[in-house]
Amino acid sequence: MIPETPRVLFIADAGPEVGGGHLMRSLTLAEALSVRGAACAFLATAESAPLLETFAPAMSRIEASGTDRNALAAALAGQGFDALVFDHYRLGRPDHDALAGGRASLVIDDLANRPLGGDVVLDSGPNRRPVDYTLLTDGDTRLLLGPEFAPVRSRFAALRASSLARRTGPVRRVLVTMGLTDVGGVTSRVVDRLRPRLGDVAIDIALGGQAPSLRALSRMAGHDRRLNLHIDATDMATLLHDADFVLSAAGSTVWEICTLGLPAAIVVVADNQRAAAQALSEREAALLIDATAPAFDGALDRAIMRLVTDTVLRSHLSEAAAAVCDGQGAGRAAEALLKAIAARGDKG
Repeated sequence: MIPETPRVLFIADAGPEVGGGHLMRSLTLAEALSVRGAACAFLATAESAPLLETFAPAMSRIEASGTDRNALAAALAGQGFDALVFDHYRLGRPDHDALAGGRASLVIDDLANRPLGGDVVLDSGPNRRPVDYTLLTDGDTRLLLGPEFAPVRSRFAALRASSLARRTGPVRRVLVTMGLTDVGGVTSRVVDRLRPRLGDVAIDIALGGQAPSLRALSRMAGHDRRLNLHIDATDMATLLHDADFVLSAAGSTVWEICTLGLPAAIVVVADNQRAAAQALSEREAALLIDATAPAFDGALDRAIMRLVTDTVLRSHLSEAAAAVCDGQGAGRAAEALLKAIAARGDKG
């Protein structure tokens, strides 16, 4: 049976090298679990603590000196939890099993490249199939595969109908969101290509407070009235809802984009984003650009002009994106973890 107040601890990797995506989607799942009566907490390292302070200041935290197994085990010592959630590419089955210590666990993954522990494995990649995890998980592991399980915050699902209803008319507002950590300063590169091609269109730019592009973009915004900087934005749902199209990194934001049916060009800035981004492109749910390609600038220019000038394309992208993800995935994943907690309790 499920405890009256299940206690769930999240171990999410975050920082300048890995970005903030793991933490943000873990916070989304924590929100869904909290609505269902769970008490959630996060292990906080020096790298993840500032993000938690910004985006979840009321979230309970347990300090950890690092994110390797030994540091995590030391932080967990004496802590009482019913389940653990792992969103950490550098941990595999031996780590998951040792840290869970017989408790229920859920692993969030994108890579399918190493053995995984966990009662539940969540991978929201559009083309994921059970065979991808056959040799990587136990036979009784429950697999939550595909965008129907993508962790999307409830605010996005609440705005879905309104967003889909406004996907007509000219372009008046554009959003650029290349990830909190702005890998390689890609945000300023994108804005540089965008500004000469938009006329009097407003440009919202969402980025983290430590983003490499922030200084240059602040100078730009000082003499370009079209630019609006949103630093550590806490209401991305409204920014996406109000945009007529978006230029976005191909991380977990793509599921928010799909939930709202927003026309988009998605930019691959990390290798782990490539497979999901390609799958969305094949479904004609987004235009795809590779930030590491030599022809990046030209490809970005073409994508911008297509999105600005082609009303039919924007409508098609919106419909295809909305068909990919309905924004209810976090709730489905939360229910699966609560069932795993109950099953562990029955066995005990």
